[in-house]
Amino acid sequence: MVPLIWILILALIIPASATVEESPTGPPYTDDSVYPSYPSSSFDIPSVPPTPIAPGKLVVAVRQTGPLHERDKEYTTPGRTLDYMVTVRNEGYTNVTATLTVSPETCGMDWFSWTSTEVFIPAGGEVSEPLQITPATNAMGGDYRFKITATAPGAESSSDTEKFKVQGYDYASETMISGSGQFQLSKDVRSMNSGIKSNKDVYFSGSVEALVKNEYLVDRAKGRNPNFEEQDAVDDYTALAPGDTLMGSESFRSSIAFGGIGAKVRESYNLQAMEFKNQNFNLYQTGTLGRSAEFRTADNFTGYFMLDARQSKPGQRSMKEHEEYLGSFEIMRKILFRDQPLRKGCIGGACDFMENINLRLKSS
Repeated sequence: MVPLIWILILALIIPASATVEESPTGPPYTDDSVYPSYPSSSFDIPSVPPTPIAPGKLVVAVRQTGPLHERDKEYTTPGRTLDYMVTVRNEGYTNVTATLTVSPETCGMDWFSWTSTEVFIPAGGEVSEPLQITPATNAMGGDYRFKITATAPGAESSSDTEKFKVQGYDYASETMISGSGQFQLSKDVRSMNSGIKSNKDVYFSGSVEALVKNEYLVDRAKGRNPNFEEQDAVDDYTALAPGDTLMGSESFRSSIAFGGIGAKVRESYNLQAMEFKNQNFNLYQTGTLGRSAEFRTADNFTGYFMLDARQSKPGQRSMKEHEEYLGSFEIMRKILFRDQPLRKGCIGGACDFMENINLRLKSS
């Protein structure tokens, strides 16, 4: 019994001991550790977080120049230019160099002043590029359309489509001669619908680089198209022998009897030399520039030249200009006639004259 008691006493006196080693996930270990070591991880944290870059966006618009509410301004005739403005806006956050491309669609490729061009557009800005369209002289009357597309690297592209109308000629006569010898020409045009009467007789003997006599008629012209247009040009006429001459008589008249504006322009000449001549006469009756006539001429000549212009509206207006030159001269002339009806819907100077008579009768 006594030995058993001593064994229990010794067991209580001797302390228990155990060794516990840390798991591999604990602190770093020495080289003689029985557990493998793991490298520590490192992270580079930027001082300013990166800003996401949104894709750019282009917005293109094609608009015809001129007043916003101008009636029928989309109308033109063969060979007559329409003016447009192409505007591109950059709605992105970076500068871009955009490429503008013309898709002619129903138009001729050679009608456009450019078919592809590049423009620099700052972020948030816009630029405008002028564009001219000149239908070919043999273009058929009808509706036409074209499209402009804007593209740039890293930007969303954009396009816009525009339309216009071509009015065909009711009458067209084009004459161009060059050479030495003798030449004679006679033209006579009358139209009650356009209120025009044009007559010209031309004769020359000698030498000329170019002589042009063109006439165009559109009875029901719209927009800025003239009802009647005359183009006259001479380049370097010279008399080669005694008696050689460039002479002629030309007149343009918009008669009140035909619903015109009562204007008349007449010129006659007998020249021994003409370095140049550039002349236009336009009569507007039915379009947005209606009831007006414009005469322009620039000439350099030696010889005799006469110009007579007048407008007469019974009971309202009478104007006359007369000029004669003999010698060597260079001249530039512009004459504009305009007629505004007294009442809406009144066509021609004759109805204005009757309106004046009625007003006087009522006031008497």
